[in-house]
Amino acid sequence: MPVDLQQIRAEMPPRRPKFYQLLYVQVLFAILAGVLLGHFQPNLGELMKPLGDGFIQLIKMIIAPVIFITVTLGIASMNDMKKVGRVAGKSMIYFLTFSTLALIIGLVVSNVFQPGRGLNINPDTLDIDSVSDYVAGAKDSSLVKFVLNIIPQTLISPLTGTNILQVLFTAIIFGIGIASTIDKSKPVYDFIQALSHPVFKVVNMLMKLAPIGAFGAMAFTVGKYGLSAMSNLAFLVLTFYLTSFFFISVVLGAVARYNGFNIFKLLRYLKDELLLVLATSSSESALPSLMQKMERAGCAKPVVGLVVPTGYSFNLDGTNIYMTLAALFIAQACNIELGLDQQIILLLVAMLSSKGAAGVSGAGFITLAATLAVVPEVPVAGMTLILGVDKFMSECRALTNLVGNAVATVVVARWEKQLDTQQLHDSLNSTTAELPA
Repeated sequence: MPVDLQQIRAEMPPRRPKFYQLLYVQVLFAILAGVLLGHFQPNLGELMKPLGDGFIQLIKMIIAPVIFITVTLGIASMNDMKKVGRVAGKSMIYFLTFSTLALIIGLVVSNVFQPGRGLNINPDTLDIDSVSDYVAGAKDSSLVKFVLNIIPQTLISPLTGTNILQVLFTAIIFGIGIASTIDKSKPVYDFIQALSHPVFKVVNMLMKLAPIGAFGAMAFTVGKYGLSAMSNLAFLVLTFYLTSFFFISVVLGAVARYNGFNIFKLLRYLKDELLLVLATSSSESALPSLMQKMERAGCAKPVVGLVVPTGYSFNLDGTNIYMTLAALFIAQACNIELGLDQQIILLLVAMLSSKGAAGVSGAGFITLAATLAVVPEVPVAGMTLILGVDKFMSECRALTNLVGNAVATVVVARWEKQLDTQQLHDSLNSTTAELPA
């Protein structure tokens, strides 16, 4: 009887990849190489900037199609349109709750440890020109303008731009349109379904370039700013990192435990994305692969499609911790005493401004400028004190934002009974988490 080799190969378990073939290992070595080059050859390290920028541009190129396809197919496959509104509503409740909690934690930590105390800076000696671009960006952003900016010029224009919320808005109404006329729109649905295969294959192809992008971004950062740039403000940076770790491990850890999974297993599962964000200081660089990973972890496609892109604008836990921590650091450094009522006003303003500046390049620093502009007690010029180390803190902001959105996706999926619990545990317990081919 002839042996069917193809059947034997199909039944064999997949071979475990060698350690150097794993994406996170390649990115880790690329980060190390970038740090060494930037430290010992800073001029050459700065020249590596196009590698990091180019990779981020490649990822941004594919973000709009990924979100449009995922959300459109997810909504179009829903029979009950009330479910769409329910998922969106629960997501916003979650985002508002934990974004506010992040702001409060930053406020409490800053009052307890007072990282700016003792610097004794005279606000009149600060040069506001160095942060003038960020202040201008803050003035251009407002909650009303932000909301109006969600509406695109045309139905097609979001697919050629980089505004995530415009893509999300278009995908939602288009998905509802298909679902409402599914008998006549079946060919359109089938076309988008077929289009998803090459688009996600492109995502997997681009992710293989992640080590090159990580190397370029890290070499430039260390070459331009130097490892010593953190020394004079090391306590602020350390306080921010430890506070973010506390938020992830304790606050999000408790949320994860209550919802039946382990936060540290989730971090291990997302190690590729976390290392990529660490190197590029951009959470957008990991958005397409994060959506794939969350689907693979058992979260339903419609939930992933709605929660992850929306969370990138409304669920910025790391940015919120940074805002209150940095604002009080400036006040302490300038010997400005803020009463409880003033700190509560600062908190409320930060809640609004964090939504108004969402999606803006350099959103963390611009949001801080927008907040300080409304709180006259703290000088906007004080932002010059943290300008030099903001680059190092932006990495932590992006990492915390990414983890917060991953947890939110699992939680909302569980609330909606759209979570395959067994698949979640199998994925989180797996020693490898490579993207599917």
